[in-house]
Amino acid sequence: MNEKEMQIIEVGMRLFASKGFSTTSVQEIATESGISKGAFYLHFKSKDDLLLGILQYHFDMISSAIREEIKDIQDPREKLIREQMAVYSHFITHRDLLVMLAKEQAIPRNETVKQLIFEKQMSTHQNYRKNIIEIYGPEIEPFSWDITIILEGIIKSYMGILLFSTQNFDLRSLTEYMLNRLDSIVKDIHTDKPFFTKEKAETVLSNMLFSEQPKLATVLKDLEEEVEKLGSDELAVTFQVLKEEIGKENPRVPVIQGMLSNFSGYPSLNSYREFISQYFSDK
Repeated sequence: MNEKEMQIIEVGMRLFASKGFSTTSVQEIATESGISKGAFYLHFKSKDDLLLGILQYHFDMISSAIREEIKDIQDPREKLIREQMAVYSHFITHRDLLVMLAKEQAIPRNETVKQLIFEKQMSTHQNYRKNIIEIYGPEIEPFSWDITIILEGIIKSYMGILLFSTQNFDLRSLTEYMLNRLDSIVKDIHTDKPFFTKEKAETVLSNMLFSEQPKLATVLKDLEEEVEKLGSDELAVTFQVLKEEIGKENPRVPVIQGMLSNFSGYPSLNSYREFISQYFSDK
């Protein structure tokens, strides 16, 4: 991310927090950033794309904060406490933006943003489950899926309180309290049978992964809109050839890859080109 993109992201965050996502225009963002509207589109292909950049920026900041917090920590329980404190602290710091986006239901807005959120949720889920097994030992593994879901529910509930409350909370005390309650659950969990077994989890997650993937038809539609914005007759012809080939009963992968190569050099088309290329390379 270059300096100008970082400036646009910071302006976008400030305007979205104060005015809302829906009522903030690209022109306002460009003006506040000291650039033209056309220059904005050199860095972000749309307001949704800027939102994607903002979300990725936040995820990167959270990951960086967590790494810094746990770099010298060996104890798994203390590590989880520090990780969760870093997450809560970040969300509180950026409360205005996150509350505004939540109220407007601005996330997710398109397939790309939806996919990013889904990937981060899966990554977070896997990390919590790993931490739980490290804290309570390998014998807890059959119950680890259920305990992870319970922990995530507790975390999410308190997150809502932290975001919408004006009170200041001791984040360490809160996180320790949550883990103490989890201790109570784990203590007696062996008297029951796992509800969310490994087999159930793998089935559910595989279905979620499949259903959450961006649809090829959606990607093609978005690509067509981006090509129209560029106003190039050559790219428009390339897209039509690509679309017709993909629509065939037995699409020729070399032809598709050849058409996609014509989109190289156009940054706004990269994500679509890469998705379609990967889609057909897996066939």
